[in-house]
Amino acid sequence: MRLRFEQLEGHLRQPLLPIYLVSGDEPLQRAEACDAIRAAAREQGFSEREVMHVEGGFDWGELQAASDALSLFAERRIIELRMPSPKPGKEGGAALAEYAANPPSDNLLLIDCGKLEKAQQNGKWFKALDKAGAVLQVWPVEAGRLPGWISERMRRHGLQPSREAAQLLAEMVEGNMLAADQEIAKLALLHPQGPLGVEAVEAAAADSARYDNFELVDAAFNGEAARCRRMLDGLRGEGEEPLKLLAALLFKLRQVEPMARAVAAGVSPGQAMKEARVFQKSQGPTAAMLSRHPLRRIQTLVGRAARVDRMVKGAEPGNPWDELMQLTLLIAGVRLV
Repeated sequence: MRLRFEQLEGHLRQPLLPIYLVSGDEPLQRAEACDAIRAAAREQGFSEREVMHVEGGFDWGELQAASDALSLFAERRIIELRMPSPKPGKEGGAALAEYAANPPSDNLLLIDCGKLEKAQQNGKWFKALDKAGAVLQVWPVEAGRLPGWISERMRRHGLQPSREAAQLLAEMVEGNMLAADQEIAKLALLHPQGPLGVEAVEAAAADSARYDNFELVDAAFNGEAARCRRMLDGLRGEGEEPLKLLAALLFKLRQVEPMARAVAAGVSPGQAMKEARVFQKSQGPTAAMLSRHPLRRIQTLVGRAARVDRMVKGAEPGNPWDELMQLTLLIAGVRLV
């Protein structure tokens, strides 16, 4: 049978199946799914555990031997196969199919493997496992769903994130669920309970590096081009990822865009910032940005930031660091030749 990640919790309240195959290239949720299956198995009396690492030269006879072996204390056992590659080969496929044909009642087989392609899912061994147990394929959380996923996990830690705080963190960690989990854990330590806003996320991000990503944004908005150069060089030297810096810039650009639209319609910058509820700390840089760039230019900067994002993710050729430097200098008011 096939299981979705969100179905797993309810499924594990029932008597367990003899086989579980968990696959995918998203390590956080894959590890959490395996942890949940192990915990449920322990609660249902599987008190012993044997772990096998399927690497080059692995003897598939060990699986059959573990299946046939009797526990000294007649206790139920978890047999765990860790397969970084989802390609067991001819011998491995035969061994898995044979096991699935008659799984021992006192064993639970948990297979943790990488992402399965269509070719593997058409294999006899996979179909045998699917028929005898459950297959759970873990997929990365889509960008559009990531803020909601982050909000839910924050609430589990007792945090009450604003929509903007969850959106900012999502932009900072997109494509890296482990990093998202680490940042949420850090925020929970810094803010054990209660509401959590953008400023808290900014402060936590700043705490992780000698240079502050959001100070870089403020420097760019204030027109401090030379300082921006120094900060970007420093952040790159510290091993900071360009995606995190871009996320901070893009987040602030998207915040200021509707304010620029209001100013273009005749609203004063002060009133536009008041209606947008800009924090006092950010009012100076935001006012400087609004006075330097009209709406059309801000929209162009947002589009350029999206282009850098594609470069970072390999969807467009170019050097992300060079483009990030140019984007920052353009925000700061430098005219590039």
